[in-house]
Formats: sequence, structure tokens, C-alpha cells
Amino acid sequence: MTLLQPGAVARGYPDLHEHLETLDRAGLLVRVTRPINKDTELHPLVRWQFRGGIPEPQRKAFLFEHVVDGHGHRYAMPVAVGVLAASRQIYSLGMGCPVEEIGRRWQAARSRPIPPRLVDSGPVHEVVRTGAQLDEPYGGVDGLPVPISTPGFDIAPFITCGNWITRDPETGVQNIGNYRAHLKAPRRVGMNASLELSPGIYQHWLKARARGEPLPAALVVGGPPVVAFAAVQKLPYDLDELAVAGGLVGSPINMVRCQTVDLLVPAESEIVIEGYIDTRWLEPEAPFGESHGYVNLQEYNPFMEVTAICHRRDAVLTSMISQVTPSESSLIKLVGYEPLLTGYLRDQLGIKSVVRVGLHEPLTNIRKVVVIQMRPAPEAEVWHALTAAASFQRSVGKLVIAVDEDIDPHNPDAVLWALSYRMSPHRDVQILRGRDPGHGPKPRGGDHAELDSALLINAMLKTPFPPVSLPKREFMERARAIWEELGLPPLRPEAPWHGYSLGDWHPQFDEQARRAAAGDYWAIGAELAQRRRDDVAPNTPAYPDAP
Repeated sequence: MTLLQPGAVARGYPDLHEHLETLDRAGLLVRVTRPINKDTELHPLVRWQFRGGIPEPQRKAFLFEHVVDGHGHRYAMPVAVGVLAASRQIYSLGMGCPVEEIGRRWQAARSRPIPPRLVDSGPVHEVVRTGAQLDEPYGGVDGLPVPISTPGFDIAPFITCGNWITRDPETGVQNIGNYRAHLKAPRRVGMNASLELSPGIYQHWLKARARGEPLPAALVVGGPPVVAFAAVQKLPYDLDELAVAGGLVGSPINMVRCQTVDLLVPAESEIVIEGYIDTRWLEPEAPFGESHGYVNLQEYNPFMEVTAICHRRDAVLTSMISQVTPSESSLIKLVGYEPLLTGYLRDQLGIKSVVRVGLHEPLTNIRKVVVIQMRPAPEAEVWHALTAAASFQRSVGKLVIAVDEDIDPHNPDAVLWALSYRMSPHRDVQILRGRDPGHGPKPRGGDHAELDSALLINAMLKTPFPPVSLPKREFMERARAIWEELGLPPLRPEAPWHGYSLGDWHPQFDEQARRAAAGDYWAIGAELAQRRRDDVAPNTPAYPDAP
């Protein structure tokens, strides 16, 4: 980590305030000034744009400026929802690049991370509350307008856009990850960390428990958008998320020291909650509506005793729409996961036939259904790509499907088309056993320890196929011009929208089709009469070169 001279404020990335201004100028921010109950109305209102048939490009960010709770208390702090990843356009503005550049930015950041730098001060410490101040009415986390995410099922407000920072007690290396935070008391916050073997908060907690020490922690709510983008990704063990965030914007992230714990946090954060996670006691946490689309029932989990709350004078609390996908929490991961997985297969493993990877988002979240678009390749290379994708991370890939270049991996109808006609289950399917079940519902009474499996499917063409049965491109384009001339409703072409050859198409057929379009089909009929036979059964192929 580099050290910036005192007083210097150089920064090459937007903070949340600047990002909100950018969204406002772009017409992507909805300002809600009427009273909104954070416990019953706020998240359901924004949820409608994900479950109301609104296309992703039309989704907006929301800023609630008059937030109240169930008791009628009005909070001074506004709440922002959907401001990080309600759409790819919103995400791209937070990163400061066009949508088309996002994938390349992620691949470059992974290979060229930029370490964060320490600065002497930052806006996050404009207001600092410690000690007895936290016990005053609305002086602790009760003073933060955290919404209830799933009214009717969640038993408390949960911070959904919280980036937990902890340090390995042995190595001193920090880690940042996005996990929910259950508000339990003005000075107590429950947490639910991923129980992973990779270095991170759970491993830090285990090491601190072995030493008989509490684990210092800082919960960042509303850091610079690029920090949130990196924190939600499951990056390789040897990559620092904050260095990857720097690589995404080509500039080091500014960090400041916490007030009551020995940790560094982004200097431009909106809010930071400091404290110590108890490593002896666990207490019930949740229920909470999860991103796999089901309610996570109550479990015993750690909790943090709060020692400080720091924030900007004009802080904005960010909350993230999660639960049933599509959602903000799925899209914010999706735009990073896809290029990372594509780069892993194509660049790290050298499977050059891989074109791109598509992750299915609606209802399934983004980890379960993986579609690999590939150029023609030997069958062994296709299976290499399928097994490698299923091994990328423990929770990625339950249905892993390889498709040809003409199949859009983000179009479920096109993928089902390939599955229906380009693969045979007895020949083109393998089951990969011994898989970690990963992120999913945990019904009471079930065997949570049971291992899962992955279904690998080769849905690519094995032999040449006849053309796609739609008019050729030039005819569809001419018809579209007429459509627009007639003033008919705007078109949104869906692939495939024109016919094309898949290899099994004779030049004579092409010539006859050209002549037919020119009105010469009676002559073609006469030519066909010259090929009459009485020695074959109906449906016998009549390919021009056949004997």
C-alpha cells in the first residue's frame, strides 16, 4: 500500500455522491420526496421494477429523501436503492466506462491490479460517534434508516449493501466481502458470512477464535461504487479486492484508519460501522429473503458489538435489492462474473474456442445455469470447457451447457432450441458428482451436508445441419424497412431473426431458391419432374449429389 502525502485528495474514481449526480444528469435517478416507510414500502416499491415486466435498460435508481419507520420517526439520512446495478448502464456509470467496455475492464483489472493507498483523512470521518454517544436515542445503528428487505418474512432491517472488512490475525492481510448484517440492537449487528475455505472473514473468525480473541471488523455502507463492484465478486485467493477495484478505474483506492479498530476503510465511504465480532458466542440470525429466491431460515451465526459509527455529514445510506432474481444483487455480480469466467476458460486454460460465457439470471440467480458459447472444436475440447467451468468455483455450475456461436447464451429459448435438436441425452450428457451444494435454500429437516452434482451438456452441432428456417437476411431487412414505412410498432429483433446455413445446404438449392424469389419457380418444377423415380419409398432423401 502506498502512502499519500497529508492533505492530498487525488482520486481517479467517483464517490457515491458524485455517482448520484451522474445518474441524475443521465435521467436514471428517481427522487422520491413523499414519506416512505422503510419497513413496509421502500423495498417493495423498487422491487416492482424487477418483477413488473420492465426491461433492464428501463430500470432506474431510486433516492428516498423522506424516510420514516413504523413508529413515524423521520430519518435525516436519505436511502438510495438500485444506484449500483439496477441496470448495466447504471453499473457502467459507476465504473466510468461504456457498457461495452465493462468486460474488458474486469479482465484487465484481474491481470493488472492497483494496490490501495493510505491517506491521512477522508469524508467518512466528518461525524464520529463512540462510547456513550452510541447509547443515545438514535445514536447507534438505530439511527440508520436501514430498510426491511422482505416485509412479511424478514424479522428485522438488514444491511444488504454492506462490505465487511476484517484482517487475518496471523498474516495481517485484510479482506473485504459483501454479506448481510442483521440489526439486533443499537450496538449489536448480526452477520452471516460464507463458510468458505478461502481466505476471508470466516477464516479470520476461526483464527481469532482459536486465539481466544474477538475479531475486529468494519462494515462499510456506501463506499465508492467500484469498491462495491469488487467486494461482491469471488476473486482468486491471491487477489486483493481493493487492488482489483483500483485496477477497474486505473487509480488506487484511498484508505483511512478506523477510529476504534486496527483496520483500513475507503476514505470516501458514506458510513462505516466499527466493532468486534464475538468469537465465542453465536446467536440466532435471520429469517431473511435470500438471493437464491427462498427465505433463509434462522441459523446460529456470529454478531458484532459496535464500538463506533462514522459517516459523512451528508451521508446517504445505500441498500440493495436482493431476493428473487433478477435483482440488483444478481446484476452487480453478473457483469463481473461473466468476463472473469470467460477469461478463465479462454486465457488461463487456453481453450481458445470459447467465445463467451452467459450466466442465467432470472429466478435461478447467476451461478446455477452456465452457458458456454463456442466456435467449432474437437469434442474433447468441448468437454474440457464444460468440466473447467464447473470447477471455476464451488458454487458455480449445476447445469453447464455448451452451445454454438449462433446460439445466444442469454436467450433461454435459444438454449432450449439447441438442447432440443443438437444433443442426445444418452450421448451428450455427463453427471459430475461430489459437488458442493453452494448457495441455496436449506429446508428444515433436510440433509444439508449432502453433496450435489452438476449436469454437463454438449448441445453443439456434431454434424452439418440444414439452414435455419427463416427468410434470408436481405429479405428480412427489406421487410423491416417496409414495416417502418408503414408506421407499425417499433421492432426489437430477437435472434434468430433471419435464416442462415448450418453447413448442410447444397449450392443447387441456393441457386433454385434465388430463382424462386425471382419468380422462376415453374421452371424449377419442370426440372424436378425430370428426376422422377419409381424405386424408392416416400421420404427418401433427394439430395442433388445422391445416387
